[in-house]
Parts: sequence; C-alpha cells; structure tokens
Amino acid sequence: MQETVALAWYLMRLRMRTRLQYRVALALAWVSQGLGYTGAFASLWIILTRFGGMGGWQWQDMALLLGFHTLGYALGACFTFVQLRRMEEIVRDGEFDTLLTRPMNIWAFLSFSGFNIEYGSHVILGVGLMAWALPKVTIDWGMLTILQLAASLFSAALLTGSVITLIGATALVLRRARYLFGIYFDFWELSRYPITIFAAPLQFLLLSGLPFAYMAYVPVAALIGKPVPYLGHAAAPVAVAVGPVAAFIAASFWRFGIRRYQGVGG
Repeated sequence: MQETVALAWYLMRLRMRTRLQYRVALALAWVSQGLGYTGAFASLWIILTRFGGMGGWQWQDMALLLGFHTLGYALGACFTFVQLRRMEEIVRDGEFDTLLTRPMNIWAFLSFSGFNIEYGSHVILGVGLMAWALPKVTIDWGMLTILQLAASLFSAALLTGSVITLIGATALVLRRARYLFGIYFDFWELSRYPITIFAAPLQFLLLSGLPFAYMAYVPVAALIGKPVPYLGHAAAPVAVAVGPVAAFIAASFWRFGIRRYQGVGG
C-alpha cells in the first residue's frame, strides 16, 4: 500500500512537472477557462439582481452554490475527466491491453499519471466565490458546521469522479462511452441551479437516479437552511454519504468492466 501511494505521488509530480514546462500555455488555459466561467456567472448575477432572486435564492446564496459547484467539480474532475474521456479510444486502439500489464491498479495509473492542473482556474474561482459568499449568508457556525462543509465538499468531489468513472468504464463493456459525456454535461449544467426552479419529476430525478443535485444544491441548501424537496432534515447527512456510496458503486462497476473486457478483438 505504501509503495502504491508513493508511486501515485510520483506520477502526479511527474505530470505536474511536464505541464509546468509550458507555463505560458498553462496560464492562457487558466485565463480562458476563468473568463468563460466568469462570463456565465456574471449573466446569472445580472438576472438575480434584476429580478430579485431565483426560487428564493439571492445572489449571495447563488454565489456560494456556484463556488461550491465549481470547486467540487474541479477536485473530482482533475483526477478523472481528461483521463477517462479517452476510454473509448483507449479500448478501441488496444492501449488498454498494454495497461493490463502494468504492476499497478489501472484506474489509479490513469488517474494519477494524468492529473490535470489546468483545473487551477476552477479552484481559484470556486474558492474565491465561496470566500466572498460565506460571510454574507446566514450560517450558524460551529465545529460541526465546518465539518459538514468540508465533508460535503469532499463528497461532491467523490461524486463527480465516480460518475465520470462510471461513464469511462462503460467503454469496457460496450466499447462506446464518449456520447455519454455529452449527456453528463447537459445534466451537470442543471446542477448549477436550485432544483426548486424545476418541475417535480426533474427534481426527483436529480435527487435519485441521476444524483446531480448532490454536487452542490443539496449540501449548500442544507448549510444555509434552505428547504430540500423529499429529503427535509436528512439533506445534510445524505449529502455527506452520497459521495462515498457513489465511489463504491463506481469501483464495483469498474471491476465488473475489467472482468468483462475481452481485448480489442473481443
């Protein structure tokens, strides 16, 4: 176990050193991504300030929601998205067969060797929005509240990585997966908003079969005392538990995909 952790850390450092060889390109990527997100968030700010809120959420509430969403996504996606987005090509071109010969867990190798520091702009923007919003919203701070915030953020990152892993593992079974990422981001866009603005069937879907509401809305609503449909007072513990449960499901499906994998010609 200690050797695996040491190897994972070495792969991460190697990847970061490689990306830092092109500092100007990295800085431009951070700036472009940051401007894209800032433009989207600015349009929301205009709407909320013009109409006085959205589903009972004021701008400071939405800023916290957007910051939490951006940071949670970045923490999960930096280990999974770029790496597993290529799973269809990795399987089709036979690259996955060579990965099977490596003396390391395949998911761990893909995750840590492809660690993506281009999500730095997401982290800066997410932390900045949360730092601005937290003093402006009504929260009864205490040790349990701080632990709830940290645990729910970790859970949201786990959920993001788990969903991306599930999509990537689909390529091991069906040889196709890339089209699922388009569907993923369609629902991911919805998870930026309070689900109370959607119709009841969509609310239920985002809280159950497609649990995108747990990426930001449920933990933030529980933190600032907003009502959560169907969950009520259980929102906070459920928000903390969803990530680990999703990680267990994703790991099980990944192992199932490995067992079903039959090679390029399978």
